[in-house]
Amino acid sequence: MTDPASVLSTLNDRDSSAPRVTCYDDVPGPTAGERIELSGRVLGTWVSKAGNALQEEWDIEPGSVVRLSMQPHWRLLYWAWAVWSVGAHVDLDGDLAADLVVTDDAGSLPVDGPAVLVTRGALARSAGTDLADSVMDEAAELASFGDDFAAWQEPDEEDLALTLGGTSLTHGAAVADVVAEVPVAKGARVHLVDPTAGDLLRTAMAVWAGGGSLVLQLGEVDTETLTRRATSEGVTADRSGDQRG
Repeated sequence: MTDPASVLSTLNDRDSSAPRVTCYDDVPGPTAGERIELSGRVLGTWVSKAGNALQEEWDIEPGSVVRLSMQPHWRLLYWAWAVWSVGAHVDLDGDLAADLVVTDDAGSLPVDGPAVLVTRGALARSAGTDLADSVMDEAAELASFGDDFAAWQEPDEEDLALTLGGTSLTHGAAVADVVAEVPVAKGARVHLVDPTAGDLLRTAMAVWAGGGSLVLQLGEVDTETLTRRATSEGVTADRSGDQRG
């Protein structure tokens, strides 16, 4: 079964040192101006740590629902793939009863129930705020989890993997469905500008399934800067898959 989790692991089996996501963050706030590039190996380490946390702290498994209430960001990518690695169900709509909420907004933490507060800054070592005992401070705690990951249970093909826009996809069908909807040339380096969280996950899945990589632009910049960055990063395709000259 080619499921979402296997997309990244297969990619790393071929070449774990190649960049898989390069993120320019121009969203106003403390992370404005950050450029972060993650190889497949580094991205996989983040996925492993988050996957181990999901299993060891909250017993997240096939059938569990994890609500990802996060802005588009490279951190959203590893949390989504961690959820899929343990065989669970990513809910981006926020309409389902969740076993765990992962958010980058302290104001949207659940009143009760387990949660993770994600801090966007690349060098952040804590959320910088007091949190309830039921909330994990990702910046302070995630690094303590192991770099090696093995799923305790594997999902069945019919287990749900992603709910987005009122539609749910299974682990068995998600990759094929997304690749069909988001055509991307094999090996493309795709420029993705200010996507929604759903667009980011779907595009990453399609791009990585084809052995490519992402250049992610968050926040508004002028056209000259956007073009210069795309050229310097070796972008070959835009979000729609149209090849650049």
